[in-house]
Amino acid sequence: MSGIEIPTLITFIVYIIGMAVCGVIFYRLTSSMSDYVLGGRSLNGWVAALSAGASDMSSWILIALPGTIYLNGLSEIWLPIGLSIGAYLNWQFLAKRLRRYTHISGDAITLPDFLEKRFRDTSRTLRVVSAFFILLFFTFYTSSGLVGGAILFEGTFGWDYQLSLIVGTIAIVSYTFLGGFLAISYTDFFQGTLMLLALVIVPIVAIYEIGTWDSAVASVAAIDPTYLDAFAGTSLIAIISLLGWGLGYFGQPHIITRFMAIRSEREVPVARLVGMTWMVISLFGAIFVGIIGIAYFDGIGAGTPLDNHETVFIMFSQILFNPWVAGFLLAAILSAIMSTVDSQLLVSSSALAEDFYKGFIRPKASDKELVWLGRFGVVLIAVIAMILGLDSDNTVLELVEYAWAGFGAAFGPVMLFSVFWRRMTSWGAVAGIVTGGVTVIVWSLIEGGIFELYELVPGFILGSLAIVIVSLLNKKPSQEILDEFDFVEVAKYDEEKREYYR
Repeated sequence: MSGIEIPTLITFIVYIIGMAVCGVIFYRLTSSMSDYVLGGRSLNGWVAALSAGASDMSSWILIALPGTIYLNGLSEIWLPIGLSIGAYLNWQFLAKRLRRYTHISGDAITLPDFLEKRFRDTSRTLRVVSAFFILLFFTFYTSSGLVGGAILFEGTFGWDYQLSLIVGTIAIVSYTFLGGFLAISYTDFFQGTLMLLALVIVPIVAIYEIGTWDSAVASVAAIDPTYLDAFAGTSLIAIISLLGWGLGYFGQPHIITRFMAIRSEREVPVARLVGMTWMVISLFGAIFVGIIGIAYFDGIGAGTPLDNHETVFIMFSQILFNPWVAGFLLAAILSAIMSTVDSQLLVSSSALAEDFYKGFIRPKASDKELVWLGRFGVVLIAVIAMILGLDSDNTVLELVEYAWAGFGAAFGPVMLFSVFWRRMTSWGAVAGIVTGGVTVIVWSLIEGGIFELYELVPGFILGSLAIVIVSLLNKKPSQEILDEFDFVEVAKYDEEKREYYR
């Protein structure tokens, strides 16, 4: 191995062992299915915020975003703008309401569980449909994280892509298998902090290496001034598509489960402040990495143009820093990947155990049985996602784009309407999930004209329309459902008893 590979490998090994130890610790604290998939609703605001942020951003913020800025310039800045707006609205409007409603409505611990209890759906149709789309889109989403890990190991150690994919998968599955929700939430807190530090340190050092920020910008302008133009080479459809990513937040199960797990509504304002501060600083850091990368690798810097644009952060870490520091920075990428994939695997495995197995095969299954089934579900889904990621031509952004749209369109409208619209029915929810999800699948297969619009946008709109139309065509919800909705409107929380009252 080269001089940089040995310290980096040691750093990676220490980091992975630390995460595995965390998994073992929380294994001893996980005794029920509620503990395994929701942590007993015990997260404080800081942990909930950074856990949600880290599980949201994944390798996307360290690999895909700097890479697409390096490739296309500031015309891609509409994407982080849209995400920032969407994330804020998600914390502002959905977080507190969902925390309250999932607790009141039978202490629901998964999204399918909540939807079934919210609408008193005894047919189990809503649970099956929602669990199906969760498993479908999370398989692609998880695959994107594993591909990001493969790119990291391949670029850092020169390993074969397939070997890198296998090693990364094993590392991530190890502590998710053991520790469940608490393990991933507290490791996400650490991982989110590491990601933030990396995205602050790398652009600052890169600017210093070039000279000044002005010299970096001048170099970029000399290469191609359109790199600095947010409207260059774009169109109204492209801008709406990038801003439309923000709609996806309302339907991402691995993010909104943090809202369900926060220990009190009073923690939400602090969590929102912490989460949005972390997100904005991290996004700016990623944008700077991409822009400075153009100046460094294509302009006045000492580098050469990159063959793979998604390796710009990796290359900066290796070139600009001492091997031990580089190992720390590259571990930030690994942490970003792990923090998202672990959440996705956990939500997917809970859909298998809680929504399919307990719902249809063994309704009286014990908590211990469900926890172990959930753990083996983590392994199964990871293997399927790894197989999908074996194609080395896959990019992180393409896989994330599809899965993000699928969740945003299938579940975004349903989650918003279910907590804010009194007249919504179970069949309206089914129609919204199916219409949104199928729209994304079909829209993505057609090219040209209006179909260049990001599939999340039409999927979200059509899913919303389906909810309203079908709900109004159904008979009015039962008085029990309406009374519960009215109670959610006025309920107050008893901190000591951990229950709601009028």
